[in-house]
Amino acid sequence: MSRYPVALVLGLENAIGLTVVRELGEKGVPVHGIAREAAPVAAASRHCAAMTMRPSGPMADWLPDLIATTGAGAVLAISESDLLELSALPPVIDGCHMLVPRPEPLAKVLDKLRTLEIAAEVGLCIPQTWQPRAGEDFAARVAAMHYPLVAKWANPPEIMPILERVGLEWLKTEYIRTPQELAALLDRYAPVGHWPLIQQYCRGVGLGQMLYMDDGEATLRFQHRRLHEWPPEGGVSTLCRAEPANAHAAQMLLSEALLRALDWQGQAMVEYRYEAESGRYWLMEVNGRFWGSLPLARHCGALFAWEAYRRTVLGQTDVAPTPRDTLRARYMVPETKRLARVLLSPSRISDPFFQRRPLADLTAYLLTFFDPRARYYVFSLSDPRPWLRDMAQMFRKAVCRGKP
Repeated sequence: MSRYPVALVLGLENAIGLTVVRELGEKGVPVHGIAREAAPVAAASRHCAAMTMRPSGPMADWLPDLIATTGAGAVLAISESDLLELSALPPVIDGCHMLVPRPEPLAKVLDKLRTLEIAAEVGLCIPQTWQPRAGEDFAARVAAMHYPLVAKWANPPEIMPILERVGLEWLKTEYIRTPQELAALLDRYAPVGHWPLIQQYCRGVGLGQMLYMDDGEATLRFQHRRLHEWPPEGGVSTLCRAEPANAHAAQMLLSEALLRALDWQGQAMVEYRYEAESGRYWLMEVNGRFWGSLPLARHCGALFAWEAYRRTVLGQTDVAPTPRDTLRARYMVPETKRLARVLLSPSRISDPFFQRRPLADLTAYLLTFFDPRARYYVFSLSDPRPWLRDMAQMFRKAVCRGKP
């Protein structure tokens, strides 16, 4: 019997959920997973003590009964939609803590435009940004923007069902090179009266500063640099490395100040494009959920799920250990897809400034297998079953696609 209360984890289908399960399980917390699929990758982990298929209907209808049945002391979630639903529930249900942000701070973070406004007040560097509204002089704004641009939705969970109803595809990111391309994008979304956020393209590399906030103070800090993403022009981090703790120190203080201004409680990642030549840190967004590169943080000892659990459920206030800053981690399946696109389909890379280095990328891909600093998002010698399940599922999908 564990001396710790059960943790319910919603979202076992990806490497993020797997990392949360491993992180808590390695600390001796009994993890009970809640999954939408019958055989999610994280449920195969030796650290997942039990799994329940997610019931239909609102969480308020079934979560209290599951808490009572399992004796859970904490609930954690991976997806933004689950965070939104959980944040609307009481912060504690029958002694079980909802380890999610509260509604008002979460709403600010999900609204990228509001986040940028608050960041500017704090003193962060933000790109030129325009949120088109019905009735504006679009022609004047199109002419005033600094090209190239990036289009992304300010509040994805809100817009996705609206676009789906009219048959428009939700695109996470679009790159716009000319005023004509911007005018075409504005025309595409005119029938629904909603438009994505239009933002100045920022050169540089992806830098993520991760903090756990407790009553306005950061109790755990970690930072990493994105080396590769899928798709190559921007998306999920597929290869990343830890940044030294003493690097970007002034910016880390600004990140903490931003989260304090947002009244944020819990874990968050403040994402930048870092332009080393100018020393500028362009704020991209604040990620208020567990982020894609969480496996690197875990490998380095920056245990954000455990930090939330131990402080809230166990009442521990001692200082978290200092994380390592010498490791890197890669997400093998999307990293392999990235390499294939760089080598075989470079015309599909939409970032106008993406620097293609096929020979260097192929060499690095192979040499990383022998790098003692390298770790992996899913594969683990001490917990191999999630990787085996992941590979088996990929094989079955490939076979099914190949059948006539």
